[in-house]
Amino acid sequence: MSPQEYCQNKAAASGSSFYYSFLFLPKAKREAITALYAFCREVDDIADDVQDVNVAQTKLNWWRSEIINLFEGKPQHPVTMALQSPVRELKLKQQHFLEIINGMQMDLEQNRYRDFEELELYCYRVASVVGLLSASIFGYSNPQTLQYALDLGMAFQLTNITRDVGEDGRRGRIYLPLDEISRFGVSEQDILQGKASDNMRQLLEFQVERAERYYEKALAELPLEDRKQQRTGLIMASIYRTLLKEIKRDDIQVVLNARVSLTPIRKLWLAWLTWIRN
Repeated sequence: MSPQEYCQNKAAASGSSFYYSFLFLPKAKREAITALYAFCREVDDIADDVQDVNVAQTKLNWWRSEIINLFEGKPQHPVTMALQSPVRELKLKQQHFLEIINGMQMDLEQNRYRDFEELELYCYRVASVVGLLSASIFGYSNPQTLQYALDLGMAFQLTNITRDVGEDGRRGRIYLPLDEISRFGVSEQDILQGKASDNMRQLLEFQVERAERYYEKALAELPLEDRKQQRTGLIMASIYRTLLKEIKRDDIQVVLNARVSLTPIRKLWLAWLTWIRN
């Protein structure tokens, strides 16, 4: 199996909405973004699936060393082997890959966030930095596009946090800022137990509204001259905003006890429609 095939299998197996946005890219860019996504999956799976903190720490430390290997031209893992050409040709930054690992490190060290400022750092590391790397892979001419990528990454992560609030709670994790939980009259135990209430509904609606503001901000920041090159990010935005609307459409509190998702055919339709429009 080639490094590119390994990354392709890793991306396809995840079932993520992101996978559908890659389908319309030229081969070289598709392989580059798939390799980046596979890297994100590798380190994210450590934080999510490895129960022993010491083992997880050892694995993250290995990936830090492997990123250094990548930038020294001697990668060992199929994912970093697949990333070697994009890193060299597109001048992707080593610090961005290390920041993604730092975000996973935060998952090992904490399962609560005091306020949005603290959560914002986490979102920057696990999502906005991925946006910066993705924008470089897709291509841009106006530096303003990087601000768009930062804010769009934030919107994606806030969508994920709202969608997964119940699932995270069952794992003992709360990503909603604690000061906001308290402000809306909700307790940590309410989150952990998936307890619905009017206060909970207002809290979740507040999270959705903030995510929407980030989508609006990001899309307003994308320069017209880079819109065509950044179509893949726009496909992701279309799919994720539609997901956010689905969460909001009926009873928003469904996320406490179920995972809201779009069907593969709907994701493909949104991807095609967005590609054609842009």
